[in-house]
Amino acid sequence: MNIEKDVISHLTELRKRLVIVAVWFLCALAVGIYLSPRLLTFVKEHLGSVQVEWSVFNLSDGLMVYMKCALLFGTAVTLPCLLFQLWLFARPGLTPREEKAALWFVPASLLLFASGVAFGYTVALPMMISFMIKLNHSIGANEVYGLQHYVSFLIGFLYPMGLAFEMPLVMLFLTFIGVLTPERVKHIRKYAYVGLAILGSCISPPDFVSHLSVTVPLILLFEISVFVSWRYSARRSRLQMNPG
Repeated sequence: MNIEKDVISHLTELRKRLVIVAVWFLCALAVGIYLSPRLLTFVKEHLGSVQVEWSVFNLSDGLMVYMKCALLFGTAVTLPCLLFQLWLFARPGLTPREEKAALWFVPASLLLFASGVAFGYTVALPMMISFMIKLNHSIGANEVYGLQHYVSFLIGFLYPMGLAFEMPLVMLFLTFIGVLTPERVKHIRKYAYVGLAILGSCISPPDFVSHLSVTVPLILLFEISVFVSWRYSARRSRLQMNPG
C-alpha cells in the first residue's frame, strides 16, 4: 500500500511539473509568434558581409517559416523551465551535494548551448554560406534561395554546433557516474582529435583557414572538457581519501 501511495504521489508531482512546463511553453510560443518577424529580419541582416535574398516557392512557405521560428523560440525559452522543473522533481531523492551539483548543470548547459549557437552563427555559418555562394557562381547557377529551405539549413547547421559545445558537461557527467577516468581520457584523446578534425572539415568550407577556424575551437573545447573531468576526478579522489 505504501508503494502504491508513493507511486501515486510521484505521478502527481510529475503531472504538476509537466503542467507548469506546458503553460510556460504556450506563453513562450505566443511571445515567439509576436517576435518572429523581428527575429527573421535580424537573422537576415546580421550575417556579416553575407547578403542573401529570400524567395518563396509556395504560398505556405512564409507561414511555415513563421511558425517554425515561433516554435524554436518557444522551445528555447522553455528549456530552462523544463530543466529546473526536472531538478525540482528529482530533488527529494538527491543528497545535498548532488542537489547543488545538479542545479549547477541547468544554467551551465544553457550557457554552453548558447555559446555554440553564437559561435556557429558569427564564425562558421558566414564562411559556409560565402563558400556555397561562390561555388554556385562557379557553375553558373542563378541565386534563388527558398526561404523555408534556407531557414531549415540554418537550424540544421546551428543546432549541432550548440550540442557540440555541451562537451564539457557531457564529459563531466560521464566522469561523475564513473564511465570516464583520467586514464581513459588519455587513451581516447588521439581518436577525439581525429574525430573533431573530421567534424570541423564537414561543417567548414574546404580551405585551410576556414578549417582551422572551426576545428581549433572544437579541440580547445575538448581540452577544457578533459581539464574539467580531471579536476573533478582528482577532487573526488581526495574526498574519498580524506572524508573529513
